[in-house]
Amino acid sequence: MSTFPRARKSKLGYDSEQVDEFLQSARRAYDGDGAEATLTAADIRQLAFGMAKGGYSTTHVDAALERLEDAFSAREREQARAVQGDAAWFEEARTTAQVVVNRLDRPIGRRFDRVSVFTYGYNRADVDRFATRLVRYFQDARPMSVDEVRTVTFRPQRGGYKELQVDLLLDSVTDVMLAVR
Repeated sequence: MSTFPRARKSKLGYDSEQVDEFLQSARRAYDGDGAEATLTAADIRQLAFGMAKGGYSTTHVDAALERLEDAFSAREREQARAVQGDAAWFEEARTTAQVVVNRLDRPIGRRFDRVSVFTYGYNRADVDRFATRLVRYFQDARPMSVDEVRTVTFRPQRGGYKELQVDLLLDSVTDVMLAVR
């Protein structure tokens, strides 16, 4: 019996052995057993599996990974709050949020470094449009879900924004959103 539904034999899905191996490791980490105990929500967010024909459905695995990240994040939040106290935990989240807002307050078209005109990066207009929504979330308390941040996609563009910078900022936004849930 499979852990997740599988893609058709002719279609690519996540390598089922890698996924199953990771899930066993994640269970041990969550239970605090052995070296896997150092697994974090950020590790789960940055996880990538190989692709294989007839592998696990990417949609189902991604949804499970998001739930797993939420569980690890909640546990990390509670552990940190127990050690640091509520005030220190929220101050750390506030500081991260301020760093994000400072980045997003930069002029449109210049919020992130750009790649060369010969290289593809994220479409600047797409990123700036989403960045404006993030500013409204942080400054005006406009509703936005963590899933919107996790699943946002940007078209490629020659001379676009550096993907790594944008991705790191989105990771920070996710961290803040999970911290204040």
